[in-house]
Amino acid sequence: MNVQPYLKGFTAYLKLERSLAQHSVAAYLADLAKLMEFFAASDHQASLNDISLSDLRDFVSWLNKLEMEANTQARIISGIKAFFSYLVQENIITSNPTELLAAPKLSRKLPDTLNIHEINKMIDAIDASKPEGMRNKAIIETLYGCGLRVSELVELKISNVNAETEFIKVIGKGNKERIVPIGRVALKLLEIYIHQVRSHLQIKKGHEDYIFLNRLGSRLSRISVFKLIKTLAAQTGIHKNISPHTLRHSFATHLIEGGADLRAVQDMLGHASITTTEIYTHLDRDYLKSVITHYHPRS
Repeated sequence: MNVQPYLKGFTAYLKLERSLAQHSVAAYLADLAKLMEFFAASDHQASLNDISLSDLRDFVSWLNKLEMEANTQARIISGIKAFFSYLVQENIITSNPTELLAAPKLSRKLPDTLNIHEINKMIDAIDASKPEGMRNKAIIETLYGCGLRVSELVELKISNVNAETEFIKVIGKGNKERIVPIGRVALKLLEIYIHQVRSHLQIKKGHEDYIFLNRLGSRLSRISVFKLIKTLAAQTGIHKNISPHTLRHSFATHLIEGGADLRAVQDMLGHASITTTEIYTHLDRDYLKSVITHYHPRS
């Protein structure tokens, strides 16, 4: 099976019609590479129109033999389905063999969260006397205070912050915009960083509007934010497996625990489906159970 003639068009489809980021596009292409590897290993010479559901089920069995985790298998199958949907849409094939292709069932693992004491410890561990200290404090407060994804944080621009109304405009997945309230603590730190620290940097052309910059005046990378979180966790003795996304989980969890409406949390997180947000109601139930266990005389 040769998919090479269609990769360019599929890549353009993912970028332009699906509005996917470069790393997401690369993941889809890697999924297709796995499918081609399978057909090459099985000496399968069929054309795209001849690929059947049975062939694809054999592919899934092959993934199982490689002892891939269920999450990885599900992602690969999702990528393959997107490719065949594209082929049908472009009239390259007449029917979609992936329509009845089942992905492995995934357990919904509850994410790690931080309590407010742990978040405060991380912020207090940052040395504000260093040039990057105020920036790092603003990063933690913005991630936690607004529930942003790390990709949304590094793309945040000065022109997207409305200090008067205390809202920020966020560009989320699929290039979708949403308006998120920003707390006064995070807003104050942003203003201090922008006016007292960032203003002294020699900013590179094209990066003038990005809020968070590295010492060379370029937009901060996602990797740098990951490293910052890992370093702060180690410094403060937090032994949970945390990342920038942990602060987003903590934001949502603390809102739900405080009685926030699920739809409001969905809007602030930028979830397309309410079912994605509902995972935090499970966290809330665990929290309620712990309260009963701790305080009820019959527990």
